[in-house]
Amino acid sequence: MALGSAHSALTLDRGDACAPRSRGEDRITPPLAFTPALRREMEPLYERVKHVVTPMEWVHYAPIIKAINELKRERNAVILAHNYMTPEIFHCVGDFRGDSLQLAKEAARTEASVIVQAGVHFMAETSKLLNPDKTVLIPDPLAGCSLAASITPEDVRALRVAYPGVPIVTYVNTSAAVKAECDICCTSSNAVKIVESLGAPRVLLIPDEYLAKYVQTKTKVEIIAWKGHCEVHERFTGEEMEAMRAAEPGLKIIAHPECPPDVINAADFTGSTAAMIDWVKTKRPPKVVLVTECSMASNVAAETPDVEFVRPCNLCPHMKRISLEKIYEALLYNRYEVTVDPTVAEKARRAVERMVEASV
Repeated sequence: MALGSAHSALTLDRGDACAPRSRGEDRITPPLAFTPALRREMEPLYERVKHVVTPMEWVHYAPIIKAINELKRERNAVILAHNYMTPEIFHCVGDFRGDSLQLAKEAARTEASVIVQAGVHFMAETSKLLNPDKTVLIPDPLAGCSLAASITPEDVRALRVAYPGVPIVTYVNTSAAVKAECDICCTSSNAVKIVESLGAPRVLLIPDEYLAKYVQTKTKVEIIAWKGHCEVHERFTGEEMEAMRAAEPGLKIIAHPECPPDVINAADFTGSTAAMIDWVKTKRPPKVVLVTECSMASNVAAETPDVEFVRPCNLCPHMKRISLEKIYEALLYNRYEVTVDPTVAEKARRAVERMVEASV
């Protein structure tokens, strides 16, 4: 059962985004050159990504990676890198790497003073909810999410009226203000478990319609959905999957549950980003396609050079706003700090903490 959605612009806490920059701040060049000594020092890190990063690219990446890692030590900072980050970020500066659930868990237990979210804004908000006394930075304040923008707090309050007494589970891919109006959060990896943990015959699972439809196939609980979609995953089609299978004999298709039902029906396996990665590492198929944001394929390929990846490359324009240069600037200038209104944070934190506790 799907409901209509009211799309709204994602409101971002821009921190000092509009503040004037000091001379020389517009584009930062780390004070390092790619010397023979630096090449030797950075060789262990290049070993992690050499299958997906060319030597020419590494000449550019290596100096700024070294500068970032030095700044992390100076500031007692950690970088949370989502699976959709590019390999030079994911493998070379990310201290904790994974899907939204894993990063939320790491955010909850880190002892670092500063958290840099290499992901999108709702992830940074989640980190702030779990670490209200720590500094949380987002390297680009415009790194939003089409799915998070598909529902507002007002929409959730209207759902409460329309479905009195029905628990509301919100996907973690939502703003803190939306989380504050819900009972508990979930991710794609624990959505079925969270829905069934409520012990209710009917549950609202918002805002991703396709995730809700997928969960409905895994539980007897009646799922009421919202018509929100991820702009990356909704572009895939079942017809596209069948065409790839015909063109690539022996191809294994691994899909994310944010994909449309016809894509999931055509897949050999469906799961969260973490489950997709685990499937590839465990099964080691000769040829595979990961039906999700294409940087994840590069990150998995770096660790599984024996697997051939077919890549229908749908990039997330929001994730791709995060770069090594912006991460460096975030650490250097304490840019851009994420804050959550205390009255919103208290209720939103409860929804996130309930999810983390239920996922232990």
